[in-house]
Amino acid sequence: MKLLVSFFRLIRWPNLFFIILSQCLFQYCLYNPLYHINSSDTPVSFLLIMLASVFIAAAGYAINDYFDVNIDQVNKPTKVVVSNIINRRWVIFWHFFFSLSGIYLTLIAFSFQQYWHIHLANLLSILFLWFYSTNIKKKLLIGNVLIAILTAWVIGVVYFSKFTMAELINAGNATPTDLRFFKLMILYAAFAFVLTIIREALKDIEDMEGDAKFGCRTLPIVWGLKATKVYLAVWLVVVIAVLSIIQLYVVPFGWWLSIVYCILFIIAPLVLVLYKLNKSFTSKDFNTLSNWVKIAMLAGVLSMVFFYFLY
Repeated sequence: MKLLVSFFRLIRWPNLFFIILSQCLFQYCLYNPLYHINSSDTPVSFLLIMLASVFIAAAGYAINDYFDVNIDQVNKPTKVVVSNIINRRWVIFWHFFFSLSGIYLTLIAFSFQQYWHIHLANLLSILFLWFYSTNIKKKLLIGNVLIAILTAWVIGVVYFSKFTMAELINAGNATPTDLRFFKLMILYAAFAFVLTIIREALKDIEDMEGDAKFGCRTLPIVWGLKATKVYLAVWLVVVIAVLSIIQLYVVPFGWWLSIVYCILFIIAPLVLVLYKLNKSFTSKDFNTLSNWVKIAMLAGVLSMVFFYFLY
């Protein structure tokens, strides 16, 4: 039982559930209502690409823990499972198993000739996750940006799987519904990107001790804590401002319930993070802020439910 629990901790099962939730809501609450598709008509390709996303992410988490075992022994010694509970060889096995499964599921889900952009993107995701774990994460900013892009791709892959490469190239033939779907994809992908940028910086501060010991050049190590807080504050102000402007934009439509929801469960937690940022100094403080950002991300994903009833 302990081994099973450790395995699910290794592959970050809550994050995998978050991927499933995000993609299901994007499919059933945005795509289906927009294109008037019955929710019971779930294409097999969607289920396969969702599983591929989960497997690729699981592979990334496994290989990250494999290469981070020494750093994790310093930052979170009680939570380390690699070597302590799961043999390192098994971690490598699971990484390759999940990676190959993700590639295979993508291959059977879509024609390579028509959807080669999906195949290429998923393959690059696997390679980037490997290089992130081995080298990129130690570089200033690059690792954070890469993880933010891959997080946004969780939404992006569902969108791009709906169109062949020929349809994407001939975007001039897009219908008003296609354009609306594109704007919603950009909205949620950008939201995921920015909040991941914020959360990754908070995690860097939280893990400063172990990262510094093993030569990582993360934001707080290179720039210092004060400058990193300014960097975080700028991102927080930008996302809070944009979300507030969006609420003003939808006021004429009378979507009051969604506006109140966004203010209470997305904007308010981010304002709280901004308020407490200057008063945070310990690893525990920044872990708390990171959890508030998680809450805002979850609330943002759940906000897709409103579109199901608005369309």
